Amino acid sequence: MNDSLATHYLEDSIASLRAYKKLAEKALDQLNEDEFFITLDEEGNSVAVIMKHMAGNMFSRWTDFLTTDGEKPNRNRDMEFVVEPKTSKDDLIDFWQRGWQCVFEALGPLRAADLGKKVLIRGEEHTVIQAINRQLMHYANHIGQIVFLAKHFRSAEWKSLSIPRNRSAEFNAYLAEKPGGADKKTQLEAVEKFSSKPESNDE
Repeated sequence: MNDSLATHYLEDSIASLRAYKKLAEKALDQLNEDEFFITLDEEGNSVAVIMKHMAGNMFSRWTDFLTTDGEKPNRNRDMEFVVEPKTSKDDLIDFWQRGWQCVFEALGPLRAADLGKKVLIRGEEHTVIQAINRQLMHYANHIGQIVFLAKHFRSAEWKSLSIPRNRSAEFNAYLAEKPGGADKKTQLEAVEKFSSKPESNDE
């Protein structure tokens, strides 16, 4: 991989992670405190558990990313699925933000030459690219769960974070009118602004 392509990959990976983080937080903003801790059934995870698990994973995977195994010996993964009774929404958000800070502090200094280096996750070798992709897929999966739960709890009051049903063509026309369209940094804002507009009536 040449340096230009490698740099593009790193920039796009970071932009994608920031976009996923923002998507989750737009969903979290719509929840009241009690809804962070509700499970839909005995096998389901609450939003609180998902946030705690993701942050625990982030601390483990991204601390000393290039030099130590991504599964740290002091990680207690099972406890990430247990929320202590006194845990508050603010506690969760603080833990979540610190986890993401660990992600971006690890990714920020990486350069093109680092992408081919080998890192370990549970003793298994990964290139840096593979390790980044592994976490991108993992976080996207859990953020989808957060959005699903938030949408379920808000029901008819849900503020859409994606293109509303039956309005895809209208959204494409809306983007076409915007200079430069929308990239990963502005896509969510574009969707929010579009969703707040009344439906056009061309009859």
